[in-house]
Amino acid sequence: MGISGTLGPGDPERIGSYRLLARLGAGGMGQVYLARSDRGRTVAVKLVRPELANQDHFRGRFRQEVLAARRVADRWTAPVLDADTEAPVPWVATGYVAGPSLQSVVTGPHGPLPERSVRALARGLAHALKDIHGAGIVHRDLKPSNVLLTIDGPRVIDFGIARALETVTDGGLTHAGSLVGSPGFMAPEQVRGDPITPACDIFCLGSVLAYAASGSMPFGEPTNGVHALMFRIAQEPPDLDGVPEGLQELIGDCLHKDPAARPSPERILRRVPDDADDPWLPAPLVAELGSHAVQLLDMEIPPASVPERPEPAPAPVPTQPSTPPLTRPTTPPAHPPRGYDPYAPEAPPQRSAKSTAALIAVAIVVAAVAGGSVYAYMSSGATGTTGDRGVSPPATNSPSHSRSSGSPDDMSPATPGGVPQPYVGSWSATIAGGNTRSLVIRPGGVGDTVLTLTADGSGYHCVFRARLTEAPASAGAPLQLGPSEVGPGSTGACNPGKPSTVTLLPDGRLHRQTVGTGEFLDYTKGH
Repeated sequence: MGISGTLGPGDPERIGSYRLLARLGAGGMGQVYLARSDRGRTVAVKLVRPELANQDHFRGRFRQEVLAARRVADRWTAPVLDADTEAPVPWVATGYVAGPSLQSVVTGPHGPLPERSVRALARGLAHALKDIHGAGIVHRDLKPSNVLLTIDGPRVIDFGIARALETVTDGGLTHAGSLVGSPGFMAPEQVRGDPITPACDIFCLGSVLAYAASGSMPFGEPTNGVHALMFRIAQEPPDLDGVPEGLQELIGDCLHKDPAARPSPERILRRVPDDADDPWLPAPLVAELGSHAVQLLDMEIPPASVPERPEPAPAPVPTQPSTPPLTRPTTPPAHPPRGYDPYAPEAPPQRSAKSTAALIAVAIVVAAVAGGSVYAYMSSGATGTTGDRGVSPPATNSPSHSRSSGSPDDMSPATPGGVPQPYVGSWSATIAGGNTRSLVIRPGGVGDTVLTLTADGSGYHCVFRARLTEAPASAGAPLQLGPSEVGPGSTGACNPGKPSTVTLLPDGRLHRQTVGTGEFLDYTKGH
C-alpha cells in the first residue's frame, strides 16, 4: 500500500540499527516500516504483531523461516537481510524494492499489462520460484501484492511468512479468521488441505499471470463467498477470457488441478524466451516509477528521530551508536544462529544520494506499493545486537578479556534498597569482528554510579558510566539506569547514551536494553 503515513506516537523511532522514516503498511504478520540504516541504506522492516511474538510455536517457525530465506538468491526476490528472532517483539529487515506491487498497477490507471510484459513477468517469476524452491522453501502465498515491479524485472516478497503463520492456525484459520493463503490465489491442494509442494506455487503463478494479463482472477472474485470461490479453484476450470491467446496455453498448464501435471520453473523458462529489449514495462509506467524513485531518495529522517548529538562518521573507525554499543550498526553477529553464515560488513556507498537520484530518475522504480507488502530489496539492514548484514544472535555471548573498570573481587555487599547482589560483578560480551564489551555493576543506591561499560574495537576504547535512577522492587527486578556518560580514558568516537534497563534472564545472562529504541545486548558473567 505504499508509504501509508508518517510515524505516530506509538511507533518506535528505531528498530535495531534502523532509523524509521514512515509506515509502509500492515500485513497478516505485523506492521511494515520504511527505514534507513546508519550508513544510509533504505530498507523495509516488518515488526511482528505482539500476540504472535508471545506464541512459542510461531517464534520457532519464524526463526527457521528467516534462516531459510537468507539462503535465497536476491536477483528476483526481496532478500531477508537481517532479523532479530529473539527480541521481545521479533522483526525482520529486507532491502527496499523501489517499485509498486502488481496489484496496485493493475487496479490503478495503468490497468492490465500488455502481453509482452506478462511474458517477461512469467520469466522473472519463474526465476524467483526456482531460487526459492532451491533453498527448500515453498512460498505458499504468491499473489499480486507480493510481486513488486521494478525497471529491471519483477521481485517476489514475503516468501516463508505464510509457513510461519501456519503455526498459529486453528482448523485452517488464522487469528484473523482467514485461510493461510489468499482467496483467489490459492492452489487446489491448499483448499483441500493436502500436502503442499513447490507445484503449489506454480498454480499460484498461473493465477497471478492471468490477473496481470486480464485484470481478473481466473476463478472469480470472492464476492459470493470464500467457500464458493474455493470450490471453483478445486473443481472448475479457470476462466481465461480476456487473457491474450498467446498466453492461454502457458497459464492453463500452470493452473492444472493435478500438481504433477504443472510445469516446473525450468520448463516455464524454456517456454518463455528471454526478450533482451528494455524496458519490459510500458513507457508511462517506467516514467512514473522514475519520478517516485527520486522522491524516495529525497526523504529525510523525521525530526523526532534525529539523535541529540550527531554521530561522527570516521572512515576506518566504526561509527558508534548514540548509546554504549547495545547494538553494533555495521558488523555481523559474533554468535550467529546455528546453520547461519553471516554476511560480510556492508560496503560503503559508491555514489552520493544526488548522483544516485539522477540515475534512478531515468532507470529505477519506486515505492508506491499497495497491499501491505512493501517489503523489498536493495541492500542490507540490521537487527537486535547486530549490524547491517547480521541476524541478531540468540545471545550466547562468550566472555571477554578486554579492559574493564572494575573487578568482582572488589565488590562489597549490595546496598539495601539498591543494586541486588545477583547483579553485582563483571559481565562480558563479544560482538562481530572480535570487538568486546565489558560491563561492571557495583553495589550502590539511587543516584550512585553503579554501572561501568568498556567498549573496545578497532580504533576506539570507550568507557561509559551510568547511575541507578530507581530502587528495584525486589532482588529479581530490573535495574533502571540513567543516561550514560563518557568516562576518562576514552578514545575514538564515544558518545553519551540514553537511559537503559538491565535485567537478569532466567539462564543467568544479563540483558541490557536502551529505553525508547529497543536496542540491546546480552552479557555473560565472568568466572
